[in-house]
Amino acid sequence: MCPDGRIGGVDVTLLGTGAPAGLPRPHCPCAACATALGAHARAATALLVDGALLLDLTPGAALAAARAGVSLGGVRQVLLSHPHDGPPVEVPAGLPRPGRVPDGRELALLTGHRVRAVALDAPGTGYAVTGPDGQRLLYLPPGGAPAGLESGSAEHYDLVLADVVGRPDALAKLRSVGAVGPTTDVVAVHLDHDVPPGAELLRRLAAAGARAVPDGTTLVAGAYEDVPDVPRRTLVLGGARSGKSAEAERRLEAFPDVVYVATGGTRGGDTEWAARVAAHRERRPGSWRTVETCDLVPLLKDDGPPLLVDCLSLWLTDAMDSVGAWDDAEWAGGGERALRERVRELTEAVRHTRRPVVAVSNEVGSGIVPATAAGRRYRDELGRLNAAFAAECEHVVLVVAGQALTLR
Repeated sequence: MCPDGRIGGVDVTLLGTGAPAGLPRPHCPCAACATALGAHARAATALLVDGALLLDLTPGAALAAARAGVSLGGVRQVLLSHPHDGPPVEVPAGLPRPGRVPDGRELALLTGHRVRAVALDAPGTGYAVTGPDGQRLLYLPPGGAPAGLESGSAEHYDLVLADVVGRPDALAKLRSVGAVGPTTDVVAVHLDHDVPPGAELLRRLAAAGARAVPDGTTLVAGAYEDVPDVPRRTLVLGGARSGKSAEAERRLEAFPDVVYVATGGTRGGDTEWAARVAAHRERRPGSWRTVETCDLVPLLKDDGPPLLVDCLSLWLTDAMDSVGAWDDAEWAGGGERALRERVRELTEAVRHTRRPVVAVSNEVGSGIVPATAAGRRYRDELGRLNAAFAAECEHVVLVVAGQALTLR
């Protein structure tokens, strides 16, 4: 019976939610480990399903169960997901010997649960568990993503527990075939020190439609959860080399078929620009498609996958070029009015778009006042554009020294 009194659902108690070495890591002096104390500390991930199935046997499992207020006395099956290259883990008295289901095979338990081994693109085994009443959960080991998924052939899961931080593309794969939908509760596990704990971790996960919970939490697969609402429109601001582009890309790496809109063009002969473009392309997922254009309005009006626009600063340069903004006579004779109209058309398209959009722009108003009239004009117009675009976005983020500060 579920906590709300209704029949059905699968209870999943997380005995741990951390990486195999735990968080904080022993003897690690990094800032993340230094602050991973109290509620932010995490033991190695292990799942107790309906008190009968233990997924991954970690050191201190019995103690972790006691802290969570559950017993391991009813466990009938222990399954391993990690490759387990290290020393064997001691099996507490009374627990069955751990085993592993071969890829593609299914194990039926006397409790009515069915466990199917999911093939991965990395060492280890994933497990799809179906409860007696049909609720489905998927558990993936650290660093693993499902292999061989085909659209329309995958089960839909009520609950997914995976390495969302380390393998966001696993979530993208599951979304692309319909295995993860808007009502799927996605919970990040195997959490390590590569992301700071606390608010920053929760912010990053929420952008991917996922969440984190403390060790000892019991989840109910099949029960409605307040799944994080992925914002439709986000503006990411920052100065030069602040990390704003990486922040924008991170917000969409858990989603498939992203269209990356590059507004800077190729700039033939400019080797430094070519190196910048190559660096951006190398860190983007291979499934993303790149479109080089400053004609953003038609893209925003069309339905389709998420857009990542990088960046509005170069879009503005192109727009100012087209209206003769650098010539005072042309600017006064209609160029300023024409630019205002271009910005209005863009922000109107953002307001009415049906597809998720993450846009990047430079924050230049806090720096040195440009020495030229043209530079001051560009600075002023970029400030106006950023403000108008931000007004149409649910989320606005400022990146400083690689740290994202939420403005809205």
